[in-house]
Amino acid sequence: MGNVKRILCYGDSNTFGYIPGRGGRYNRHTRWPGLLSDLLGEGFLVVEEGLCGRTTMFDDMTDPGRSGLETMEAAIKKRSPLDLLIVMLGSNDCKLQFQASAKEIAEGVGQVIERAKSCGAGEFHVLLIAPAAMTGRIMQSGFGSEFNLRSVEVSGELAGEYEALAERLDCHFLDASKVTRVSETDGLHLDEQGHRRLAEGVGAWVKSSFCG
Repeated sequence: MGNVKRILCYGDSNTFGYIPGRGGRYNRHTRWPGLLSDLLGEGFLVVEEGLCGRTTMFDDMTDPGRSGLETMEAAIKKRSPLDLLIVMLGSNDCKLQFQASAKEIAEGVGQVIERAKSCGAGEFHVLLIAPAAMTGRIMQSGFGSEFNLRSVEVSGELAGEYEALAERLDCHFLDASKVTRVSETDGLHLDEQGHRRLAEGVGAWVKSSFCG
């Protein structure tokens, strides 16, 4: 692979590319990791590790096997060596069943990052992305029974907690809400434009801060 920089994108349905309003998955060149690969071009290998429903550390009572903490080590070892790990999790932790605060969710994503760093797969950089804040539109979507207005509030508080966490863990940080937004369709997932904006934001960061 020579000097190719390897990037692993680890996240939930917004990394998987879930299509708001109708389900299914956007194609590789529509979802943001694939677009990021297209934007960066030669010299980069972007690998997707998105799973719908993935949390930071919580076990979903209705959808087991979604804890990011439990699956991180296998993902890292399978994709090693890495140059950059991008982590974007937290939206699913805002579900009613977890009753988690933004601070608790940040603690969870911190554990995920520490697990990644400690699994003996060599040195790599970490970019922690605070997911784009969900909106009240989620209450009228098919996900309305899983989230409430407090969920929306907590999602909007994640960026501040994540930024402080990134500083403590010596990670890079990006607030997705500053470069993109969730869809009007369900208030939770990125639409095609949302994926493109996120890919452009991450791509700009990679070129200026990671490779600059």
